[in-house]
Amino acid sequence: MYSKATVAGHPVHPMLVGFPVACYTGTLVGFAVYAASGDQFWLNLAIALNVAGVGSALLAALPGFVDWAFGIPRSSAAKTVGLAHASLNVIALALFAVSLGTYVTHWNGPATGVTLGLAFTSAGVACTLAAGFLGWMLVQDYHVGVRLTPTQERDELAVQNVHRIGDHRRHAA
Repeated sequence: MYSKATVAGHPVHPMLVGFPVACYTGTLVGFAVYAASGDQFWLNLAIALNVAGVGSALLAALPGFVDWAFGIPRSSAAKTVGLAHASLNVIALALFAVSLGTYVTHWNGPATGVTLGLAFTSAGVACTLAAGFLGWMLVQDYHVGVRLTPTQERDELAVQNVHRIGDHRRHAA
């Protein structure tokens, strides 16, 4: 199940996912420090990182969707894990987009409150962490985006049939 979206033979989705993860985390930190200090710089940082996070998440989603739709066999357990991974990332994107919509107009002045930003971005980071675990499962357990040796390719069908969501440590006897 090698990636369908590649550059010079390397999967694009894993190259891009670090950007929204870092920006989402920075957005949460910016809101937290703004809540503690009231310094406008931290609110502006949170807004700027939120813009970058939402934009980079949309960019990372495109090759991720291509890999899921065209690279993972329909009947495999990896398809289910991939759908859960994508769903959590879409929820995180929606939470950060709502936060952005709420605070983007506060660039030149203090926000009326930061509780909503903290709540949405905390939930968004939690979804991103859960999605990251599932992405790790896709690579480690289902070998999505991993170029296999000929021997590994021969054994891949057996490996894919053993693994199931929630039971990723079970191996064939």
